[in-house]
Order: sequence, then C-alpha cells, then structure tokens
Amino acid sequence: MVLSSGAYKLGLVTLKGPCKGAIEFNLQGTLQAPSDVASFKGKDGWVIFESIDGLTVSGGGVFDGKGQLAWEKNDCDKDKNCNVLPINIRFNYVTNSIVQDITSKDSKFFHINLLECKKLQFRHVTITAPADSPNTDGIHMGRSSQITITNVNIGTGDDCISIGDGNQDVSANQVTCGPGHGISIGSLGKYNNEQPVSGIRVTGATLSNTKNGVRIKTWPSSPPGVASDIHFEDIVMKNVGNPIIIDQNYCPNNQCSNKSPSKVKISNVSFKKIRGTSSTKEAVKLICSKSVPCQQVVLSDIDLAYKGGGGSTTSSCANVKPAVSGKQNPPACTNKL
Repeated sequence: MVLSSGAYKLGLVTLKGPCKGAIEFNLQGTLQAPSDVASFKGKDGWVIFESIDGLTVSGGGVFDGKGQLAWEKNDCDKDKNCNVLPINIRFNYVTNSIVQDITSKDSKFFHINLLECKKLQFRHVTITAPADSPNTDGIHMGRSSQITITNVNIGTGDDCISIGDGNQDVSANQVTCGPGHGISIGSLGKYNNEQPVSGIRVTGATLSNTKNGVRIKTWPSSPPGVASDIHFEDIVMKNVGNPIIIDQNYCPNNQCSNKSPSKVKISNVSFKKIRGTSSTKEAVKLICSKSVPCQQVVLSDIDLAYKGGGGSTTSSCANVKPAVSGKQNPPACTNKL
C-alpha cells in the first residue's frame, strides 16, 4: 500500500490480518487525524495494525495526530480514571515486522503503542510533540518480546520510551531523547496479575533537557511483581533532572495510597558509563522497597556534574547496597534514607 506525497485526512482505521503474505505500508505523505476527540467515539487508537506477520511500515511520511485540542481536555493528572484518548499508531499482535523512516507528530495520547508484539524492529523513527503536551509517550510497550529500537529521535511531553509489564528481551540503541520525561521501565505494580519484565538493555543514548534520565518506577501498595536483568550503559546526560533513578514510591499527583511498600522485586540492574550534567543537585536516587529490597544493583563509571551553582551532585539510597566500581561522581549513597 503506497500513499504518495501530499496531505490526507484520515479517520480511525484498523488494518487487520492475518494476511496471506508480507505487507508493506509505505507512507510518503502526511496523514492527518481528526482534531476533535469526539469523532473517535471513545476508541483508543487512530491507525491500528493488528494480527499481522511480516509487516513493513516505511516511506518517510508523517502520522500527524493533531493533538492540540485533546491536550487541553486531558485531565489524567487529576483523575486516574480519565477518558481514554486515541494513540497515534497501535501495533497489536504484530510479529516479524519492521517500522522505519516514519514520523509520528502531536499525538493526542501515546504516539506508538505495542501490545503482545514479537520480533518488531524500529529504525530511524522520529517522534515529536511539545514538552508540555500531556501523556504523549514516544514508544510504549506491553507484554512484547524481542523488540529492537535503533537510531530513533524522540521529543515529547512524557517518557521517550516506556516499558510496561510483561516485556522480555528489549534493546534500545542510539536513542536521542528530549524534551520529555526520560527512558523508563514502568510504571509497574499498578494492576493485579502484571507479568515479569526482564532482559532490557539501553545503550548509547543521549538525553537532553529531560525531567528524568533513566529510571525504574513502581507503585507503592502494589501487588507482587518482578523486574530483573535491566541494564543502562554508555549514556550521555545534558542538563537532565534525576539522571539515574529507581523510584519504588512512584505516585504521580498523589493518586495512590502510600500505606504499604511496593512488592515489585527489582534485581540484576546496572548503570554503567553514564556521564554529563544534571539539572538537579541529587543526580543518583536509588529508592527501593523496604518489603523487597533491590538486589544486585551495579553503579560503574558514573560522572554527573551539577548544572546549577552551589556545590557538586549528591546521591541517595534506601533499601539497596549497590556494587560500585570506577569513577563515582557523585559518590554512591551519600545520603542513606
């Protein structure tokens, strides 16, 4: 399927398999979503690819979500049961597929969402939305495996990449992120029966002017869960808040009960060769759960300078004893909470 150069208005569409052979969706022009949320009639996606094996999405074109009106109506920071808004591009049950040389712009909600995908590659993808656009995560995934993300450029109002529950064997290489909230594992532990997360590798990323750097976040008072074999390496931070963070008390806008600690068990996590500048004085924050303390956490070759005036960066730790090697700026666990 080829959509040549030009601008095309498109309502919500589901391209659903199974198909008898490989399918290529070649977008050379710009698809424009309806700007009015009501026209989606409560549906949670704009362009949906579903149950396809051997899909290629390419062509250098743009999926323009026209999200400005929707952002004004987004009340998810006040109401955790807020209305569902449409995601620009959904991949549901897509396998052995490639997404390359496309742009997702100004989504009403997440830009790209993966659900139960396997062997899906992203290459040379651009995702863009203003820094103040709410919930415009770049690539979010759930219950997917063997996902590779390479040479992507993401600037949004939320996480550049967010990895939810049930993901296994995910690698992200050469990611440029900013503005946004950083690269996140989680949030985990919000719902019952979440699946384990393991085998996550983020290497060669550059984050600029993001609210957070690389982080793992879990909710307090959570059901039991597991996050393990997670590695961040060779990452440059440029004026980034909270460059390295494990937060097991994640509770945005006080939407949760802090009565009991998180029961998501975090283990075998490493932060290596992470360098640059922090916009917050506290550059390393490892706040683990007191009911299931973090285990096998490694800090190696960390060099983060404070961008503001008044001294150098600091670090804090709770319920974790990281193994430390190489340079440590700030020194590990200067504040034990």
